[in-house]
Amino acid sequence: MLQVEGKKDEYDVERIRQDFPILRRQVHGKRLVYLDNAATTQKPSQVINAESGYYSEYNANIHRSVHELAEEATEAFEGSRSKVARFIGSPKSEEIIFTRNATEALNLVAQSVSRRFLGKGDRIVTTVMEHHSNFVPWQQIAKWYGADLQIANLTSEGLIDIEDLEKKITGAKIFAFSHMSNVLGTINDAKELTRIGHENDAIVVIDGAQSAPHIPIDVKDIGCDFFAFSAHKMLGPTGVGSLYGRKELLEDIPPFLFGGDMIRQVMRDETEWNEVPWKFEAGTSNIAGVIGFGAAIDYLTQIGMKNIMNHETNICEAALQQLSEVPEIVIYGPKTAKNRGAAISFNLGKIHAHDVASILDTEGIAIRSGHHCAQLLMQELGVPATSRASFYIYNSYDDIEALIKGLTKVREVLQQ
Repeated sequence: MLQVEGKKDEYDVERIRQDFPILRRQVHGKRLVYLDNAATTQKPSQVINAESGYYSEYNANIHRSVHELAEEATEAFEGSRSKVARFIGSPKSEEIIFTRNATEALNLVAQSVSRRFLGKGDRIVTTVMEHHSNFVPWQQIAKWYGADLQIANLTSEGLIDIEDLEKKITGAKIFAFSHMSNVLGTINDAKELTRIGHENDAIVVIDGAQSAPHIPIDVKDIGCDFFAFSAHKMLGPTGVGSLYGRKELLEDIPPFLFGGDMIRQVMRDETEWNEVPWKFEAGTSNIAGVIGFGAAIDYLTQIGMKNIMNHETNICEAALQQLSEVPEIVIYGPKTAKNRGAAISFNLGKIHAHDVASILDTEGIAIRSGHHCAQLLMQELGVPATSRASFYIYNSYDDIEALIKGLTKVREVLQQ
């Protein structure tokens, strides 16, 4: 079994794997080695059961009726909101808004904040490492409002270039950045970047889709104004995301969608919005998904986010060590596990990333290939695509061994 020299991982991966039914299946007659966690994670039985339990035991709409089923559904739904708030360090559950995903959460911020605070010539700052979900909304908002969009560059190590950022952020109204890159694995210093943003009077928006599943988050300590993330990247169901926003800002900005639960009173010529957070939750929510998200939060909390972070640091360090020995490989992002999440993008000589992923799939190994919804970063790296192996709580050193053997097969097949 692979291990980082001088380090012992006390993390009980095999016990955790027992909770994930899908990890017992085979792909092409081989053990499933799932290394596509940055795209979406697998779900433990606890999450699956929580979702099915809602439908089989107390299915009803929330916040509307007074019958027993509705009361139970509302209590479970709002219980998940409280769990999410505690998970990211917000003392107020009303600062948590449920959305479909992090993409919708970021679009909500872009639309609502811009309507309230942005005008012609105002500056928006983002970075070249952003996922499309935290770049395209700001790009389009800048076009609509005639705003000035500035894009901060990266250092050679894959970190945000602070010197370049400080030149571009002067006078900015909005600063949006990723806490962790889904391509490079880079973990940015969110607290320091937030300080820089606030020193320049900018509203700070953080894409936490990749960081929330992997490292402890404390939005109050970070000091950000908004923090967006998705349930499905942290063991929860698809179709559920969450947005943290400072309450005073949520009360100040206009709603994103209209109708249903976000309304307090409708008159012929005016409408009064509901209180925060329901002001931003129009229509019937993904109730089962939110309840499943709460179960995922329970699961991660029981393991402990610091334990998860330590396990992934060890896995990442071992993977970087072994991958670096593969002939002709190019690894992007930080070369050590310091300031790095467990997502590793690479290219193997002149072999196209899609071919790498296809051959690995025949060995039961699931990775991602492509531009990873980060085409701006691909242009910066000078490549059309990369392969990406991303690890999570149920991955082991055996999975790294399988990946290395799989890459050996890729070279044998395509370099004959």
